[in-house]
Amino acid sequence: MPVVEIYDIEKNKVGEIELSDIVFGTELNEAALYDVVRMQMASHRMGTASTKERSDVRGGGRKPWRQKGTGRARAGTRRSPLWRGGGTVFGPKPRDYVCKVPKKVRKKALISALSMKVREERMLILRDFPMEEIKTKKFKEVVERFGLEKALFVLDKPYPNLERASRNLKDIGMIRSEGINVYDLLNHGHVVLLEPAVRMIEGALLS
Repeated sequence: MPVVEIYDIEKNKVGEIELSDIVFGTELNEAALYDVVRMQMASHRMGTASTKERSDVRGGGRKPWRQKGTGRARAGTRRSPLWRGGGTVFGPKPRDYVCKVPKKVRKKALISALSMKVREERMLILRDFPMEEIKTKKFKEVVERFGLEKALFVLDKPYPNLERASRNLKDIGMIRSEGINVYDLLNHGHVVLLEPAVRMIEGALLS
């Protein structure tokens, strides 16, 4: 079982925790990670882009000029895609980009991402994060003390002061344990777990 040190916000070691091999000690599964990240990114696409085809644009009720004798190329309608103001050929239409991935694959990808963070020593576990008042400066001091770059904090419950203190830091993310996902894990260099959140994640993924 992976054994990870537990720290307080002053960077003092306060204990150790044994992590589940099944959740934090598996091999990297690149295929599962790819499929799940692709699914998450596709679900964020609105799919509202729309263009007018030749049957949708205005005009074109009569032939612009007679077929022969004018010296110009023959034309049957002003709606032609060749004309200014004409319809669009093969333009986008509203569509749904959602692609589904089996639940087992999503679970496998999440476990793979967590294990990768442990293996790369980019996972930090804090005993707690007391924040009696909303102070971004104090929060930033803790982040800099641990040398965190683009970190994702995983919380076990709502921490209003902590969450609000981090809002002005663009490279810091806050998420609850039940909302942890592959894209956010891979999109942040470090992952910071509060100790209670570790057992909540293990309980959810081992059930």
